[in-house]
Amino acid sequence: MSSAIYNEMWHQTQEALNSLLDKESQKMVEPHRNQVFIFHVLATFYIKYVQIFRNLENVYDQIVHPQKRILIRKILDGVMGRILELKNEMVELELTEFHYFDDILQDLKLAPQQLDIPIPKYFLKEKLEVIKGREKILAQILADTGLDIQEMKLSIKTISLEQAVKLIQIAERARQGRLRALFMKQIFLQEFRARQAKLLGEKMADVGAAALRIQKVWRGFHQSKKTERERQEEMVFLGMNPPPLLNEVSATIIQAEKVTRLRDELQIKHEEDYKTALDTIKSQLQLIEGADIKENLRDQIRHWIIECRNLTGTFPEYPKAEEGGSAIIFSNKTPQQVIQDIIAAQEEEEKRRKEKKKEKKPVKKVKEKKVPKEKSKEEDELWKMSPSAFLQTMEEGNNIYKEIWKNKDESLNFLQDYDPEMIKEEKRKELESEIRVQVDELMRQELKNIKLAVNREKELPVKAGKKGGKNKNKGKKGRRGKDKDLTADRTIESLYKELVEEGLLVQTLKVNLSDYIGEYSYLGATLRRVSIEPMPSLLDVRQLIALYGILPLGSAEVHQNAPMVKSLLLAGPSGVGKKMLVHAICSETGANLFNLSAENIAGKYPGKSGLQMMIHVVLKVARQLQPSVVWIGDTEKTFYKKVPNAERMNEPKRLKKHLPKILKLLKPNDRVLIVGTTRRPFDAEIQSFCRVYQKIILVPRPDYASRYVLWQQIIQRHGGVITSALNISCLAKVTDGFTQGHIVRVVRSVLTDRRLRQQQQKPLVAVEFIGALSTMDPIYQEEEDSFKNWYAKTPMGKKRALALMGGNTGTAKDKGQKKGKKEKKKKK
Repeated sequence: MSSAIYNEMWHQTQEALNSLLDKESQKMVEPHRNQVFIFHVLATFYIKYVQIFRNLENVYDQIVHPQKRILIRKILDGVMGRILELKNEMVELELTEFHYFDDILQDLKLAPQQLDIPIPKYFLKEKLEVIKGREKILAQILADTGLDIQEMKLSIKTISLEQAVKLIQIAERARQGRLRALFMKQIFLQEFRARQAKLLGEKMADVGAAALRIQKVWRGFHQSKKTERERQEEMVFLGMNPPPLLNEVSATIIQAEKVTRLRDELQIKHEEDYKTALDTIKSQLQLIEGADIKENLRDQIRHWIIECRNLTGTFPEYPKAEEGGSAIIFSNKTPQQVIQDIIAAQEEEEKRRKEKKKEKKPVKKVKEKKVPKEKSKEEDELWKMSPSAFLQTMEEGNNIYKEIWKNKDESLNFLQDYDPEMIKEEKRKELESEIRVQVDELMRQELKNIKLAVNREKELPVKAGKKGGKNKNKGKKGRRGKDKDLTADRTIESLYKELVEEGLLVQTLKVNLSDYIGEYSYLGATLRRVSIEPMPSLLDVRQLIALYGILPLGSAEVHQNAPMVKSLLLAGPSGVGKKMLVHAICSETGANLFNLSAENIAGKYPGKSGLQMMIHVVLKVARQLQPSVVWIGDTEKTFYKKVPNAERMNEPKRLKKHLPKILKLLKPNDRVLIVGTTRRPFDAEIQSFCRVYQKIILVPRPDYASRYVLWQQIIQRHGGVITSALNISCLAKVTDGFTQGHIVRVVRSVLTDRRLRQQQQKPLVAVEFIGALSTMDPIYQEEEDSFKNWYAKTPMGKKRALALMGGNTGTAKDKGQKKGKKEKKKKK
């Protein structure tokens, strides 16, 4: 039943993709000038492709048919690449990394949450065993060298014996004090009851009046509880409060996880059956049809040779193996069509010869040159969408879907196993190409023999000297282009171990990108209309990390053909989650994490030769075990304007000259990303800084909406229960300027084990968190403004500022020209 649902979902998604491809092919041809209209077109395509991507990712994860999965994967990679291309187009058009689509989302009736970029699950699923094996090796190396024990020791705070005794005494005295207070309370209550009994004496109250009083109290209590429960249900229904059993795992979720596990096992089984079927069916075809295919090819080629001889009077030259052999002649053509092509080619050659004789030297005219220049200027002003590397892939996949899967009857294939007839068609073509190579060798020799026997033509001697010379030169050029391998005699395993022991290859924290909590910016488009540049929201940052970091690293096809991002800079105040985002990139893609921070490489691999060796080893291991992330924490130290005296011994600027060289060495096939994080970018030389980092992302402090979600989710994740007594809105308002790191530290300090046990009798209130917040310093508006001002000095910031001032400067010039004209008239 579930497979039918996802098949239907696939068919609907393919229909949407088909209509979108048709629209895009029309829009690519039409040139435009209006920037607002262009952005609207790009944004609409972007949003629709994101919806298709979300559906295709879900379908690819759920469908078990192996041949369908191959096609869906091809289209999925194409859609991912196209999203990155459209994002690049929007960045070049608006000259900013952040875009807001409020109006378009309203037109398409979509929620902002539907713009979230999903992380394909196959990034980790397909190499799960490799990642687990690598983690075991890394843990083993750390355990052998004792580095993990050192980290544990650093994380545990040590105290003296006297301090420990004082803590125990304080706790014991507090315990005794609580017991004494409880004992005294019981004695007081006993005495109070005794005094009341003496005052009342033996006097008995009226039974009816007592019963009436009990009824009043009970009914009031019962009604208040009922009203409170109905209010809570209404708030849950409206989405204002979380459901009561939010943290408890329901039976439905357990069943869904079980079904997912079984589906994964079935996918693996069908994949293995499909791979074995490829070999068995090919061997069967070779036995049954191999001889017939060989004979047909030979007859076809002989017929072509005879017909060429009859038409031209000479035997044709047999195509070389490098050119494709006889496959070029008969590519989807019958022998009759081949003969017609030969005749047409001869006629064209005769025409060319006649034209060459009649040709005269062209006369250059000055007037004719001016016209195309004016046209080219006009054409430059018009905007055209740049060519795509993924549209052809998507169109090919869409055509295959139409030909094979759109109207295919699968009523008998209930288990969704592979289709043997499709495998036969694929393998028949593959077998034919293999046999063709053998037949080409035989027919070349046969053609030579026929030439010698019939025409008595002698073969021209091959000039070995020239060929040899060319090959030698090529070999020399190749050798010059290659870099020397400084560790040619060492294995990757030994280099990997060395980097772990030196602390350059570190363990990644298990963090998902979805753990980076935040809310969307709902006023972005409105503020831009009033010429106010809004600070990006946390979810805008998360989306950029997915687009520039995770999708290219996770898919080799996307990384090779999409607009290449080699380096990424995360700039923002401390505590906003920059380091967490680096670990999220590695966790979501299964990438290795190399730490080349200035503090981490201080004293390691000393000297110029040592530094060269370090860079060589890191790049070699990163390429071999890709995807990889090279992280440079506090990267402003690498680009210091002036190195502080305290840090001169560490040589923080060691990597400054080498980072541009590393970027040049990275090719599209190398899934290696350099990520820098900085909290003081203004301390660095901005030119060299921006030359290294291709994309600069400002990570802001959370706004009110993000703080509200942060408080809510972090309290719940740490075991807290949110009730009506806890005013989350008040906490979000009070903590303006505080970062995610501040909020996490406050929640951890308040929600101790003892406090969590007391929640039923004593619900959480906002005042409890204020005390811990009062000891922390927030991020003030001035610091955020300094980041804004710094970003305005970057190349992208300058371009954006010029684009915003473009209209004003134009009007100012016009005003100046008008004033000049008026003054001239007065003088006259």
